[in-house]
Amino acid sequence: MTAVLSPQDALIAVMIGTSVVDAKQSDAELLTIEAEINSLPAFADYDHSRIPGINSLVKELFEEDDGIDALIGLVQEALPERFNETAYALACDIAASDGKVNMSELRFLEIVRHDLKVG
Repeated sequence: MTAVLSPQDALIAVMIGTSVVDAKQSDAELLTIEAEINSLPAFADYDHSRIPGINSLVKELFEEDDGIDALIGLVQEALPERFNETAYALACDIAASDGKVNMSELRFLEIVRHDLKVG
């Protein structure tokens, strides 16, 4: 599967990845993603019609054995290095948004932190 993501798409993909890694998206996670997109300056000019496609892409990737690695690869290609910490922070916000962080989310956060080289 080939996809070209914008930097904003990459940030959204990390948030969505965090929310679906445990095979379910809670309302709290979805509301937090929406709030982040609506409030952060990085998304000021973002075309919101792209979000369903990013959501579908992430879900499709996660159906594959190496889906997390594929997602991280797409994010690394699209995201300028100076935004790696932002991606990780957004992932942490999504994981914490429903008041519980499970093992699959913790593992995903660890992968994001390691692969994006967040200190």
